[in-house]
Formats: sequence, structure tokens, C-alpha cells
Amino acid sequence: METNAHFEEKLKTYMRERNVSGEHLTFSEPTRSVAEAAKAAGVTPQDFVKNICMIDSNGSLVVGIVKGEDRVSTSRVAKLLGVETVRIATPDEILEKTGYPCGGTPSYGYQARFLIDERVFQKDVVYTGGGSVNSLVKIPPAELLRANAGEVARLRK
Repeated sequence: METNAHFEEKLKTYMRERNVSGEHLTFSEPTRSVAEAAKAAGVTPQDFVKNICMIDSNGSLVVGIVKGEDRVSTSRVAKLLGVETVRIATPDEILEKTGYPCGGTPSYGYQARFLIDERVFQKDVVYTGGGSVNSLVKIPPAELLRANAGEVARLRK
């Protein structure tokens, strides 16, 4: 069984090797949900982004990144991608396809098509998954976009 430290180290190595300028933070309490993460980091839910892992009708991983208070529209994502459907990935699929556990999935660092909702850019800095359920990354949205070579579009409901 891989530990939180293993996942965190994997992400920190990725960030170092690719010069991703973000701050990796580890907490003693869990940061699985936006509410838990906001409490741990001492910031508001509006400071967070969620990485919604989806599987398209071709079986490919798509990650929709939205602000913490927003929800991804799977129909909007399917239309953007020009595929029939997308569905939310299961925790097992998330671990298998990203290499990170559900609740700690980062916004970059694995093979996927990354879509970032335009509202993410309203903040100078956002918090995202840090690789484990006890860690976060504090990062400017423009750097997050550079790190995952994503596409900016409207994804939210």
C-alpha cells in the first residue's frame, strides 16, 4: 500500500523536475473536500480548485478544473470535447489513471486532457490537490495552466 508520503514525494519530484512554481503544503488533518482543505489551510472555499476526473466515451481521462464552489457540467464537457458522453471516474479509476488517490488528485503530473474553467483565473493564487489526502499545492492559476498544458473553457454548471 502506497503511503501519503509516497504520493506527496512523487508530486514534489514532478514539480522540481519541470520547474512548476507552486508551494507544496502538508497537513496533519485530511484535505479531501474543499471544506476540510479550507479549514486546514486557513483560507476560504473560494480559494480552491477541484479536479474532477472524468472518463470520456473513448475511455480517456479528462480532468475538469473548477473553483471550489462550482460544479462541472458533464454535458458541457462532452460537447467541448466532441464526444458522446463523459462520466465521473470512480476512485479506483482515478488512482489507476492519475497515479494519485481520489481526494488528493493534483491538477497536473499525469497523462490527461485538462480543461480549466475560466473562473479559476479570478484568483491570483489557488489551492489544489497535493497528491495525498493530507496535502495541497498553492499555485497561481497561470502556472497551473502552464504545468498541465490545459485548455481554458466554461465547464461549470
